[in-house]
Amino acid sequence: MKLTGIHHIAIICSNYKVSKEFYTDILGLSIIREVYREERDSYKLDLALNDHYVIELFSFPSPPSRTSRPEACGLRHLAFSVQDINKASTYLVEKGIVVEKIRVDEFTGKKFTFFEDPDGLPLELYEV
Repeated sequence: MKLTGIHHIAIICSNYKVSKEFYTDILGLSIIREVYREERDSYKLDLALNDHYVIELFSFPSPPSRTSRPEACGLRHLAFSVQDINKASTYLVEKGIVVEKIRVDEFTGKKFTFFEDPDGLPLELYEV
């Protein structure tokens, strides 16, 4: 088997409207398609970043909670690259989002920081 890339990341949210607004209006991902699946009482929102399909955002009735700190066992976090981390961090703070202090990766010397989506999913900004 030879992997050729990552196709998408699936995220289940607790409040579809709030998460849709967060990922589209605040983070700026574009909508490819939005589908309501009546048999599951579930929305599926396909989102792109720079015209590249990256996230499937799902809603389901009463999804169970999950531990989601960056150091929890399992998927650690989702990281987005940015050109200017100070500008991106300031933008998020202006939108009312709590952003951790900017740190420097001890191995690469690159700046990074963490924030959370509406359900507490750890997200990272990494300056490239």
